[in-house]
Amino acid sequence: MAAGEPHPVVLGRILGAHGVRGWLKVVSYTEPADNLLQYRSWMLAAEGVPGREFVLRDAEFDGRWVRVAFEGVTDRDAAEALRGLNIEVARAALPPTGKREHYRDDLLGLKVCNLAGLVLGQLDHFLDAPAAPVMVVRGEREHWIPAAPPHLVRVNLGQGEIVVDWPDEI
Repeated sequence: MAAGEPHPVVLGRILGAHGVRGWLKVVSYTEPADNLLQYRSWMLAAEGVPGREFVLRDAEFDGRWVRVAFEGVTDRDAAEALRGLNIEVARAALPPTGKREHYRDDLLGLKVCNLAGLVLGQLDHFLDAPAAPVMVVRGEREHWIPAAPPHLVRVNLGQGEIVVDWPDEI
């Protein structure tokens, strides 16, 4: 990525190999999950390490999991070597977000406050849970807060703040 160019957005993660012919099982952070398949070229990267481009050869979605095959990845060993890498897409390729929608990457590092105005910390990362993604907020303590109503009240990107309905003592 060139200086001044916006950083890519993480839209998923490689879970591991699927079968013996180079297919991979993927967790998608898009809503709905199969929206990830709109992008035919993905950058796969570890945290803080420049990525490498992969082009989709084939893909399928079964209602829960996304499975993909990349050009040049033809066996289980090659697929397994990609386990744990983030799936990044150039920001310019992404559609604008709708009202009350945000890309996860744009929320990382924001200050998180509860309804009483107490700063709980900063949003460090998300964890995927069955009911909803969970925001991991680090401050004096670590808080795991569901990233959905009624706990997620509002996001104000202009003020760099997320407001949650969450007590400090949990």
